[in-house]
Amino acid sequence: MTYESSMGARRKYIKRQQRPVVAVRVDLDTEGFTYRKWGGAQRCKAGDWIVDSDGEVYTVDGKVFAANYERLSLGVFVKTTPVFAERADRSGVIGTNEASTAYDAGDYLVSNDAQGTDAWAVPREKFERMYKPAD
Repeated sequence: MTYESSMGARRKYIKRQQRPVVAVRVDLDTEGFTYRKWGGAQRCKAGDWIVDSDGEVYTVDGKVFAANYERLSLGVFVKTTPVFAERADRSGVIGTNEASTAYDAGDYLVSNDAQGTDAWAVPREKFERMYKPAD
């Protein structure tokens, strides 16, 4: 999914501290499953990853995970790529690879690329604790 920027240019951010996540690939013959998170129903499909990031559990699209995470050891990974983000000037809902995420004014709309594809939302306090501007 891509989000349209109404607030100006997205900025590039990097993690303040690389924190590993625990992840397991859904490498099963399945049609997937649906779960509730971030204000709505989310969808996981075969090939996606179930990620536990400091106690917050969610899924990541298989191709997105492969492009952005590096394996440290069995089941332990670290995100190695920067993100691009901007603060939302109003509340709304953003489409994600898994479905959608609700956000409030002041939260960050985040993407793995400058074009805004593979978007998701992160509460302001959490984003600013985790990321810093790359420049």
